Amino acid sequence: MSKRIAQLAAMAASALMLLAPAAQAQSLSLLCNATIDWCELMKNKFEAETGIKTSMTRRSSGESYAQVRAESANPKIDVWWAGTGDPHLQAAGEGLTEVYKSPSLSKLQPWANKVAEASGNRTVGIYLGALGYAYNDKMLASKKLPAPKCWSDLADAKYKDEVQMPDPNSSGTAYTMLATLVQLMGEEKAFAFMKAMHKNVNQYTKSGVAPSQAVGRGETLIGISFMHDLIVPKLGGFPVTLVSPCEGTGYEIGSMSIIKGARNMTEAKRFYEFALRPDIQSLAPSVKAYQIPSHTEAKVSAESIKPSEVKLIDYDQVKYGSTEVRKHLLKRWSDEISGAPR
Repeated sequence: MSKRIAQLAAMAASALMLLAPAAQAQSLSLLCNATIDWCELMKNKFEAETGIKTSMTRRSSGESYAQVRAESANPKIDVWWAGTGDPHLQAAGEGLTEVYKSPSLSKLQPWANKVAEASGNRTVGIYLGALGYAYNDKMLASKKLPAPKCWSDLADAKYKDEVQMPDPNSSGTAYTMLATLVQLMGEEKAFAFMKAMHKNVNQYTKSGVAPSQAVGRGETLIGISFMHDLIVPKLGGFPVTLVSPCEGTGYEIGSMSIIKGARNMTEAKRFYEFALRPDIQSLAPSVKAYQIPSHTEAKVSAESIKPSEVKLIDYDQVKYGSTEVRKHLLKRWSDEISGAPR
């Protein structure tokens, strides 16, 4: 009897060993840079549709790049979804992400394909969003200040302690602003402008969405963010006016990448295709995400910006997403701006 029990135990152990890889394979680790509601929507929808157990971590773009780089020898993440394209391109340039050419590329917007081509198919565009700022109407009236219309207005001494923006070391939104100003003004003039504006900044936030929330609540007069984030408090009934700066403005191409050496590669590719589907991209407005989707058949919200109505610059995604340029601009900002006296 004991011999039979031993045989059964051995058979059970062997069966468990055979099942373990399959069980382990049916999981996904997702790193998400969108708003928490959008991140949770994507996680829950994918999990419900596929049965694949999905763990999700929400971080800012800069933090996500740092994590992917730090874990490159032993990746903990399978898919990095959303966030500005610059750090995705930097990760691609450093070989931190996997080459994957989606069958859906032919149905994506030209700007989404441009990112894929520039990265050697290590990342792809999933949405587009324009940079801007907003001001709180009630605060503006109570302080009897003129309405700002341009980037240059934000360096005017009359707005001292009235401006809030993210920190470019943690926020892709703020890095997009930094790169935008350099492309608009030239590097030296851009840094001179930011030094002047620094005296007006009341806080450099960790995330890019925080200033849009603060301006809606009346915690700051002016908040710099992406316009799809700034529209949210306005739609919520807060006294907010959006500004597309008169000089022109940059934009993000929110991107998606599979991590090099991902533990769950099959599931990662399945999520990748899931996230590019038009029906999935069309869900974004249900969680107050008003970016322009990358799939040509996805529904665009009536609340989304219309590129034809915004003065967009010819933003060089490749140059400003490169490791060399990003490191240089971020170091210079840290050395010359963030710690400067006000």
